[in-house]
Amino acid sequence: MSEPTRKYSVTLPRDIAEEARTRGGGAGLSAYVTAAVKRQLERDALRELVEAAEAEHGPITEEEVAARRAALAAARTDAA
Repeated sequence: MSEPTRKYSVTLPRDIAEEARTRGGGAGLSAYVTAAVKRQLERDALRELVEAAEAEHGPITEEEVAARRAALAAARTDAA
């Protein structure tokens, strides 16, 4: 069962709203905006996690980022 919904009013530039409505297709503008907000909340939570890790362990280096990306790519290949 999904969460109950509530109606909100937001203001968007017309061109952005119209493109989002078009891309939302049959699901509609509300579904498109909901998905976008959900992704942003996930990104915000991930950024907070990284900031907390860096505060405890120091900045993440480019080498560490590259190593994690390689590990993710290998895991995707193994899963396929």
